[in-house]
Amino acid sequence: VDSRFLWRRALPRQVRVRRTYRGDITQKGYEKKRSKLIGAYLPQPPTANGAAVVRCRLQHSEGAPRRTFPSAHIGVCDVREAAARERAASAAGNRPLFYFRFGVDQALPQERRAPVTPSSASRYHRRRSSGSRDERYRSDVHTEAVQAALAKHKERKMAVPMPSKRRSLVVQTSMDAYTPPDTSSGSEDEGSVQGDSQGTPTSSQGSINMEHWISQAIHGSTTSTTSSSSTQSGGSGAAHRLADVMAQTHIENHSAPPDVTTYTSEHSIQVERPQGSTGSRTAPKYGNAELMETGDGVPVSSRVSAKIQQLVNTLKRPKRPPLREFFVDDFEELLEVQQPDPNQPKPEGAQMLAMRGEQLGVVTNWPPSLEAALQRWGTISPKAPCLTTMDTNGKPLYILTYGKLWTRSMKVAYSILHKLGTKQEPMVRPGDRVALVFPNNDPAAFMAAFYGCLLAEVVPVPIEVPLTRKDAGSQQIGFLLGSCGVTVALTSDACHKGLPKSPTGEIPQFKGWPKLLWFVTESKHLSKPPRDWFPHIKDANNDTAYIEYKTCKDGSVLGVTVTRTALLTHCQALTQACGYTEGGVPDPDSWGPCKGLRQEVICPCASSPEALTVAIRRPTDDSNQPPGRGVLSMHGLTYGVIRVDSEEKLSVLTVQDVGLVMPGAIMCSVKPDGVPQLCRTDEVGELCVCAAATGTSYYGLSGMTKNTFEVFPMTSSGAPISEYPFIRTGLLGFVGPGGLVFVVGKMDGLMVVSGRRHNADDIVATALAVEPMKFVYRGRIAVFSVTVLHDERIVIVAEQRPDSTEEDSFQWMSRVLQAIDSIHQVGVYCLALVPANTLPKTPLGGIHLSETKQLFLEGSLHPCNVLMCPHTCVTNLPKPRQKQPEIGPASVMVGNLVSGKRIAQASGRDLGQIEDNDQARKFLFLSEVLQWRAQTTPDHVLYTLLNCRGAIANSLTCVQLHKRAEKIAVMLMERGHLQDGDHVALVYPPGIDLIAAFYGCLYAGCVPITVRPPHPQNIATTLPTVKMIVEVSRSACLMTTQLICKLLRSREAAAAVDVRTWPLILDTDDLPKKRPAQICKPCNPDTLAYLDFSVSTTGMLAGVKMSHAATSAFCRSIKLQCELYPSREVAICLDPYCGLGFVLWCLCSVYAGHQSILIPPSELEANPALWLLAVSQYKVRDTFCSYSVMELCTKGLGSQTESLKARGLDLSRVRTCVVVAEERPRIALTQSFSKLFKDLGLHPRAVSTSFGCRVNLAICLQGTSGPDPTTVYVDMRALRHDRVRLVERGSPHSLPLMESGKILPGVRIIIANPETKGPLGDSHLGEIWVHSAHNASGYFTIYGDESLQSDHFNSRLSFGDTQTIWARTGYLGFLRRTELTDANGERHDALYVVGALDEAMELRGMRYHPIDIETSVIRAHKSVTECAVFTWTNLLVVVVELDGSEQEALDLVPLVTNVVLEEHYLIVGVVVVVDIGVIPINSRGEKQRMHLRDGFLADQLDPIYVAYNM
Repeated sequence: VDSRFLWRRALPRQVRVRRTYRGDITQKGYEKKRSKLIGAYLPQPPTANGAAVVRCRLQHSEGAPRRTFPSAHIGVCDVREAAARERAASAAGNRPLFYFRFGVDQALPQERRAPVTPSSASRYHRRRSSGSRDERYRSDVHTEAVQAALAKHKERKMAVPMPSKRRSLVVQTSMDAYTPPDTSSGSEDEGSVQGDSQGTPTSSQGSINMEHWISQAIHGSTTSTTSSSSTQSGGSGAAHRLADVMAQTHIENHSAPPDVTTYTSEHSIQVERPQGSTGSRTAPKYGNAELMETGDGVPVSSRVSAKIQQLVNTLKRPKRPPLREFFVDDFEELLEVQQPDPNQPKPEGAQMLAMRGEQLGVVTNWPPSLEAALQRWGTISPKAPCLTTMDTNGKPLYILTYGKLWTRSMKVAYSILHKLGTKQEPMVRPGDRVALVFPNNDPAAFMAAFYGCLLAEVVPVPIEVPLTRKDAGSQQIGFLLGSCGVTVALTSDACHKGLPKSPTGEIPQFKGWPKLLWFVTESKHLSKPPRDWFPHIKDANNDTAYIEYKTCKDGSVLGVTVTRTALLTHCQALTQACGYTEGGVPDPDSWGPCKGLRQEVICPCASSPEALTVAIRRPTDDSNQPPGRGVLSMHGLTYGVIRVDSEEKLSVLTVQDVGLVMPGAIMCSVKPDGVPQLCRTDEVGELCVCAAATGTSYYGLSGMTKNTFEVFPMTSSGAPISEYPFIRTGLLGFVGPGGLVFVVGKMDGLMVVSGRRHNADDIVATALAVEPMKFVYRGRIAVFSVTVLHDERIVIVAEQRPDSTEEDSFQWMSRVLQAIDSIHQVGVYCLALVPANTLPKTPLGGIHLSETKQLFLEGSLHPCNVLMCPHTCVTNLPKPRQKQPEIGPASVMVGNLVSGKRIAQASGRDLGQIEDNDQARKFLFLSEVLQWRAQTTPDHVLYTLLNCRGAIANSLTCVQLHKRAEKIAVMLMERGHLQDGDHVALVYPPGIDLIAAFYGCLYAGCVPITVRPPHPQNIATTLPTVKMIVEVSRSACLMTTQLICKLLRSREAAAAVDVRTWPLILDTDDLPKKRPAQICKPCNPDTLAYLDFSVSTTGMLAGVKMSHAATSAFCRSIKLQCELYPSREVAICLDPYCGLGFVLWCLCSVYAGHQSILIPPSELEANPALWLLAVSQYKVRDTFCSYSVMELCTKGLGSQTESLKARGLDLSRVRTCVVVAEERPRIALTQSFSKLFKDLGLHPRAVSTSFGCRVNLAICLQGTSGPDPTTVYVDMRALRHDRVRLVERGSPHSLPLMESGKILPGVRIIIANPETKGPLGDSHLGEIWVHSAHNASGYFTIYGDESLQSDHFNSRLSFGDTQTIWARTGYLGFLRRTELTDANGERHDALYVVGALDEAMELRGMRYHPIDIETSVIRAHKSVTECAVFTWTNLLVVVVELDGSEQEALDLVPLVTNVVLEEHYLIVGVVVVVDIGVIPINSRGEKQRMHLRDGFLADQLDPIYVAYNM
């Protein structure tokens, strides 16, 4: 009796009356109405909260006679026995292991491809429906479950920052500009949304429930349809790089940020737009940065720090599995191994028995082969219809009779064999493979060609019609055709006309395809076979009948071979299972009343390319026998366990059976990985089939064939259950009560995340149930997993509708994350939306999954929205390092001595031991050395300045410099009225004037400070810096050229700095004619000679004091190391304002007497070859440059080496080319420079680096004698723990480090622990301390951090040698004794600089150096030209410069996140994509990361995109 009738009898009369409904009602409406009305009267209302109905395609493939299996060898139970046993168990009260609620259930109609009317323009093309993935996801129950899950989040809101996007990236195109991807293939909902002229959404009911928790504030804006409001403009030209110092007086110090590494709150993420103030405020500009807005029109300037704060708050929640405690070795960072959850469900059932289908009945008059069957029907009943093609309205278009099929197939067979090639050399012989290329709206032509091939005994390989040369996956299809040796393709006339053609009318060769002859099989193109020709019709045998292609998960295409026997058996099995009879036609009138389809006529089935039809539901006349239906726990399924769940729960999967095992087949399920062991009865496994009606192999791939087609399932004891091989179907499922087969997913869609199995299709269903149809196209969504950090991570990519706003999309994305989190308990790693119609399509119009994944991984997907959630997904990071209580310095020293390690200390040559005829040593002061040179060698040229054309712009002899300096001294005393010891700022461009002014100050007894002049094109940012140095250095006077004088008094300058606040400005272009009465001689060598001001890479402006004694000692040390004499020439391409650059430019020539060829680095912008041409022209042996100069030459001259060689450029005389730096050597840059100019004679060993810092301007410098610079490879993971472990080149996590030059004479170095100040052993990472006569004597002042103690200059070790006074460099490094010998004949100690202490980032208890992360990021994508990282509130912020279109910006977000996770075990918090040139660098080419940080927090970067990773 129909259960509906019983329920109705039990209801009160008034409810029954109310229920009787006038007019038509859909089944869905009826179910809803019924449940609403009778809900109150039922003890437990059957509310269906959440299900996705598993769908399988019905595939009719031909097949052949069956093998009989002796049942003695097989542990099998018959379907009927199983049903009986099931009934007995229920009757006896034994509860079965899993229990299905059987009930009347509305099965989804089987999907069919509707034919396309021939009148449509492209009728030869298949309809590009979205393939079999489309309607599979329609489930109102599931939609309601998702809405309910999202509603649960309502109370637990937590805001998630919305990404910031530059205006030009926000797409605001009208709907007309887009062709939506095949709206015709959408569901009814989709059609109604588009067809509704009022624009009222008619998507499923659930979307209305969502409105409750969307606060009005979000949709409050009247202009919510536009993506963002207008951008405020302001700013000019390209963004200029920042100069050495900060753009403004120090940006306010951001208060100490909260620590996000502690997790407190229990709540899960709730996404909400931050409610920022809508009033705009002007932010200080960073270069020419324009204000940027987010999707809601709020200027970001007021929000960046707030957004980061919001992100920090969001992340203060526990990761799903808490990190487990375990021991971490100092060196090895062990990745967290997911421990099995002790509460996880485990299978408890008995081992399953293989299930046997009914016997395949033998009918005496069955034809012996399919060709024989065709011959029989074609001759006995030629007028009987074989196939009818319908149009979209269901009207018959074309009827193919058996007679027509037989004659046409004969023609095709004859033409293939006899009309291709010549009589002697036919192109196709029996057994050859032939491609069939037919559109799916022309089954008649396909059928004739297929049977033609069977009759000709050639093997058809059916493939889809390629529509373009670039169809996704087309290359792999071509590879299959090539490996099958296909040379001929059969096609229809309409299809042939529609193929892409070259201008000459030929069909071009598709990418990766073999050369094909296209042959049209229409009757007019075929020859009638002669009367005496007849095809050879044999009984079915094991020859290959056809090859079906199958696309694997990775995109590769395999050919499944089906034999003629299998073809026939498959037909017989389907005929028996479906009860087909001769002449029978499915009659629409028998399908029940026109108001609805009788549900028992719907017969789902399951199939796969390897096993053909796996199971099919048998037709039944009993309308009271409901289909099998199981409500399974989604959580249980992720562990492969079947647990029946109540439908009230949200995370359930409702599955229907796909029928019974095929006749003559045996089925079992085996564990999906490892040995094919039988599953238990309550366990999900891969279904395996043993039957004659299946594929037999992958064409040409014996190894893969063995793993799939020759599987021997085993019992738990290891015994095989059958002597016959089974075939893996690729379907995941189980055999339920009564022998019903249930399919829950596909092996190809399986994603194993943290040991749990998730099905891609289920994730798709959940994503689409979130306000379905509003933002994305139903059939255009891809879910796959990528492996990052030793686990699979889920990625969702969907095509966004062109009319959805930025904010809507972001809201939808955040809800999808919540829904998947609630229903599947799994985090989504990345959710990306791409513009409509941009995902790669398969020939049938679905999404090509593997190609989409490939595009995602190589950064070519070009999404328009990205949301990454690494913080929530990645739970297998190593445990944060716990700092051990410090071991005392004495213990460390004793430990080192006991283990035989020496204390890490080294020194340059002893100055006292060096015998040299250095005349300048007689003088204590440089001013005296200059006077002596002006007397003894007055006409010796000390300086030559080159212009951008390489010509001499100016030069100075000893006497010219002396006389010029005298006049400047007079000017200072008379016009400036300066006293002995007054400070003078020298604001000059790089050149001769600067040198003369410096010695003029020394002659007058003043203290010079060299300052970079303001940039005329960027006065607003560079002038305040000049003013700051002048103020901080307490300069009484400013000396400069006439041109700069005018600039300082210009209107633009007055806007940046008040002109009245400058000290006295002297113009040295107008000098007095007289000499001073006397030249000042300092009373004491320890008095101040000059101040050296520079900005550290951490953005601090610090001036150090250089005494006369230190200056002379410095010059002597360099003279000895580089063997500088008056006869030598040195080329210098450096900025002359601070550090070693200033010393080499202004001081060394006067002390050592050599000629300095000066090349201002700014001149290289106009002529990149200037420096190298000068080195070649003057036959220079020693040259000095900066990293920026080297980079400019490498990039600017890369393609010009041949033309430079032709111009006579020769670098073979260069003995040392030193890069002056205050950082770790950039080994990649120096190596590429060496390689590039090797052909021009540059010796690879000539290139080296120096190392200096604030406390000592040059500690190391590669000299002329001594061993070549060495390179070692260290383990990057050990470095994070402050350990040095040497590894082989190329080993994983290896980091190359180059020695920073040789230690200068008179310099001693020790490696000390920065915290305990104890000495460290060899090969330990510690702070480099230095003791030398040319150490600076202290900070004059530090701007930006007044708390820097004086102990930088006078520190003592806490243990060991406690008497020596050392200066602390603030750099981490290590010493290593090498096998090489130095000039003294002793073993050489090499110093390796790792990075600045101030720049190092403490994350997860480990020490990271920004450069290491930056190097990884630059490698991640070809469009990343530069990168800088910094931390803020323990979040890692990565800024990348994009060299490419802005559309590529979002591609970088996942790639940057992936590479930092993989190589550094860190989660990136914020990814900022900016234009080229935004990352500020100083004159030495060093990144100013702290400026960048301040610019980012004050929103002055004008980023293209800012992504906040969740």
